Order: sequence, then C-alpha cells, then structure tokens
Amino acid sequence: MLVVAIVGVFAAIALPAYEGYRERLRIAQAVTDIGAIGTLISKYGMDNRAYPESLTDVGADTMRDPWGRPYQYVNHEDRRSRGRWRRDKNIVPINTDFDVFSMGKDGDSRPPLTARMSRDDIVRANNGRFIGLASDYDP
Repeated sequence: MLVVAIVGVFAAIALPAYEGYRERLRIAQAVTDIGAIGTLISKYGMDNRAYPESLTDVGADTMRDPWGRPYQYVNHEDRRSRGRWRRDKNIVPINTDFDVFSMGKDGDSRPPLTARMSRDDIVRANNGRFIGLASDYDP
C-alpha cells in the first residue's frame, strides 16, 4: 500500500510537469509553422509584387496549428482588413506587411495583443523578426 501511495505522489508531481512540456512543444511547433508560412507569403509577394489574398494562394490553407485550428492570415495591402490587424499595447500594428498567427490554446483571439483572449496566441511581429507567444512580445 505504501508503494502505491508513493507512485501516486510521483504521478501527481509528474503529470503537470509533462503537460507543461507538451504545451511548450505545441508552441514551438506553431512558431516553426508560422515562420514557414511567413516565408511562403514573402516569396509569393516578391514573385507577384503583391501579397496573397489568402493562405490558399501559397498552399498553406490546409495547415493546422498544434491545437487543430487553421492558421490566421491578414493581408495589410487589403485596406478592408484594417480592423483585424494585430496591435501592440500602444495600439500600433505589430507588422507593416501581413499578419500570420495561431489563436493558441484557447482558440479565441482579438486584434490587440493585450486582450485577455489574445495572450496565448502565437504571433509573427516586427515583420518576422519576432515569432512567439503574444504575452512575450514587447515592442
């Protein structure tokens, strides 16, 4: 009985640590995917002198983030999308070209990165010089 209790204590300690490790792996995968999608969009922009209208144009429309949701894309050349541009704490757009992001673990997002539901998003900022958690981004 003592052995079962000890195993139970170890399991109670190990399971949360393992889940934290798995979440860090998901974030790392999303960062890698967003970097690859950003590269595809940039190449498309150089070849066509305009960014694609959607991820379909670069063949990334079927890609899913580690939580099973499609990646989000906002083309800044399309002025109708202006209200969807990702913004920092000063309400300044975090990119001048395009936004690519994952809505993160909770699957909910708002344009300002300071919004509670956006803090777990994985974002591309500074025109690709930063890719990571929205909560880690500090202009």
